[in-house]
Amino acid sequence: MNSKQILDGPALLQKIRRIAFQIFENNFEEKEIIIAGIVGEGFSLAQLLCQNILEISSIKAQAVAIQLNKDVPYDSPVQFDCDKSIFENKVIIVVDDVLNTGRTFSYSLAPFLSMHVKKIQVAVVVDRNYRKFPISADYIGYQMSTTLSEHVEVVLSDKSRLGVYLR
Repeated sequence: MNSKQILDGPALLQKIRRIAFQIFENNFEEKEIIIAGIVGEGFSLAQLLCQNILEISSIKAQAVAIQLNKDVPYDSPVQFDCDKSIFENKVIIVVDDVLNTGRTFSYSLAPFLSMHVKKIQVAVVVDRNYRKFPISADYIGYQMSTTLSEHVEVVLSDKSRLGVYLR
């Protein structure tokens, strides 16, 4: 299957840096924020956002991995790579590479509903606008309309292929 590069590496990293600045602008009074990335490219995005926030601000940004089965999220528990107590009274930014139907985000946000958090925000590299669940992103790197049969791939973990691709 042929793929077309939509964003190259430098353009993708520029989008991520812009999201980091927006997160800082909306949370500049915070001492610490948690950036929780959905395992895969979402966690890679969380790590890059933390790195950028630490470079541009005095906010302590910590990356946390959210583990769930994206294919059947309702069938497996959502787990974190840390103790849940670190979320208490903090701003949480849940991130993933692509926001399509909103299903994965809906399930990944569920555990936070039983915690006392200050605020929850959502960040994505690409928003495809095919919502089936009531999820919207606070921070969007790139919005694109595609056909349902097209697949958007964000590559952050492989530096040699860094970019956004449409297949």
